[in-house]
Amino acid sequence: MIQPVPMVEIWRGPFLESQHMGHACVCDAKGEIIESWGNPEHVILPRSSCKMVQALPLIESGAARAHGLMSEQLALSCASHNGAAIHTDRVKTWLSNLGLSDDDFRCGPQTPNDDDARDALVLSGSQPCQCHNNCSGKHCGFLTLNRHLGGGPEYVEPDHPVQQAVRAAFEEMTQMTSPGFGIDGCSAPNFATSVAGLARAMSEFAAARDTSIRGKAAIQLTQSMIAHPELVAGEGRACTELMRATAGKAAIKTGAEAVFIAILPQQGIGIALKIVDGGTRAAEAAIAGLLVKYGALDAAHPAAKKWMHGPIKNRRDIITGEMRFSANFLGQ
Repeated sequence: MIQPVPMVEIWRGPFLESQHMGHACVCDAKGEIIESWGNPEHVILPRSSCKMVQALPLIESGAARAHGLMSEQLALSCASHNGAAIHTDRVKTWLSNLGLSDDDFRCGPQTPNDDDARDALVLSGSQPCQCHNNCSGKHCGFLTLNRHLGGGPEYVEPDHPVQQAVRAAFEEMTQMTSPGFGIDGCSAPNFATSVAGLARAMSEFAAARDTSIRGKAAIQLTQSMIAHPELVAGEGRACTELMRATAGKAAIKTGAEAVFIAILPQQGIGIALKIVDGGTRAAEAAIAGLLVKYGALDAAHPAAKKWMHGPIKNRRDIITGEMRFSANFLGQ
């Protein structure tokens, strides 16, 4: 069995303090592996990194068009947002347009990651609701598809028509039968695939053409993410800052437990990576490094420097260390 390889190191002064191991894969427009590190066939749960795949049936079914969804809603359907007002206001409007309420969600309440939104809840003595859940945009997409399909209220159940449509799209895009699923933090099934399968799916987005229903859907979702990076994640987040820094050259998305993907339409390639210890900082550094390697991000851009190298500071704002890429990763 091919083992994960060292990818990102944490240095404190002259000492190597920590090392993050992982797997990564890059696929071309034909879905062929052009470069990999570790084991590209390693099976993972992609978590939220695959939300654009989960959103394909929303468009392909005609539900998005029937309900007049625009690029902002499509970006939110792919989002793991901070729960800021720019996110929750749009989610509430979307729900209202469907004639639904927060009670129709099945994602569960979540304290917002956005400071202002969290402070507002505390000061008002209110509790977070399901619209604050970082996956509420995806669930609005599920509810819209469910309305179109005429399914029952438990749309997160694996045998529900919504999730069956998601699984079909997922297996077609990854070009492999999923070996199973885990239940995600938002209660929806998260279908497993290999790192290569996930990269292959992203290359399908990157190489999409508007000559088919799927191609048109993939282009819409990719362009919506690129057009609204602030909705896909939020201020201070790697997804948002790195997408802005690429200036339209990439759509990127994180997933829990240190999964990251990138869609590079100009190059026609898809990227997927997994840090095996679940270290988000390493996944953020690695995806930034891969964006630089494949020409979507300028290494001199402040966002590239921030997410690739830190620096690591203490509570007095003194630089105490930095992140570095391991030897043999990214040609280092």
